[in-house]
Amino acid sequence: MGIIKYISTDQVTATHEAMGTHITLQIFGAREDPEGILQKSCDLIDHFEDILTVNRKPDDPKYGLSEVTRVNDAAGKEPVQVSSAVYGLIKLAVKTSRENFGFNALIGPVVKLWSIGFKGAHVPSDSEIQEKMELIDPWQVDLNDDDHTVFLRKEGMELDLGGIAKGWTADRLRDLWQAYGVEAGIINLGGNVLFVNPCPKRANGMWTVGIQDPIKTRGENITAVMVPECSVVTSGTYERFLEVDGHKYHHLIDPRTGYPVETPVAGVTTFTKNSVDAEIECKRCFFAGKALDHWVNKNRLGAVYVYNDERVEKVGLDY
Repeated sequence: MGIIKYISTDQVTATHEAMGTHITLQIFGAREDPEGILQKSCDLIDHFEDILTVNRKPDDPKYGLSEVTRVNDAAGKEPVQVSSAVYGLIKLAVKTSRENFGFNALIGPVVKLWSIGFKGAHVPSDSEIQEKMELIDPWQVDLNDDDHTVFLRKEGMELDLGGIAKGWTADRLRDLWQAYGVEAGIINLGGNVLFVNPCPKRANGMWTVGIQDPIKTRGENITAVMVPECSVVTSGTYERFLEVDGHKYHHLIDPRTGYPVETPVAGVTTFTKNSVDAEIECKRCFFAGKALDHWVNKNRLGAVYVYNDERVEKVGLDY
């Protein structure tokens, strides 16, 4: 259950712990019962975590197995039927993974091998990496649209929707808020931010977003931009890393190589209409290692690149 408090007569905030992160939800004006809307929002987040997570112990008496965990447990054995919502998200994740630009919803075995940012982090041998690489091929996933079954062909394969689930959840929360007539709000799922409707505090309806300075402590910005209602997601090398013999290995593993991606980019922040797209496009921009030509369109509003030398490059965002 979220902790709900009034900031002012027209602003109500809820804080919540779920999806492995700290969540903040802010509503600016609602036709009725903003507290009830925020509580429904927290309940919805918990529901999505219940069906999507792969991070709970299977013997935890408080929870049953998530739908995604059931798919993973049956890897190499049999297809598993999932709900239409989970199937749609898995299908999007697999389709995107097959584009082979850096996003891969099956990369879990390789990430766990490195364990960067967690206990046991180390630099694995190339043979260990290549062995795990056999388990992350998105073309080894069978999807059946007729009965919504998912089959991972090889034992040891794992689906992990963590790289896309927060964005998808944020979009569903926006749907809920708009159905209840929320004037405006901010959905912040641990750094995945979705602005709902125009900002009520500015006549032009624009929101202000600070871009993290990669060499300074969290909260210190290197630049800021003003944007219309959109989703904001950042990928960066500065959050978690492993240092061995003077070499830093960051936590963003390239599924095409099995190693941390080599890039001049310290971080990329993308701005898109939908939050699930921001999750995907942020990784596309980051793994490209440079600004992409013709990337901006009606759904992709722009991006901010911060390079290792502190250089900042803005794409789009002509507001």
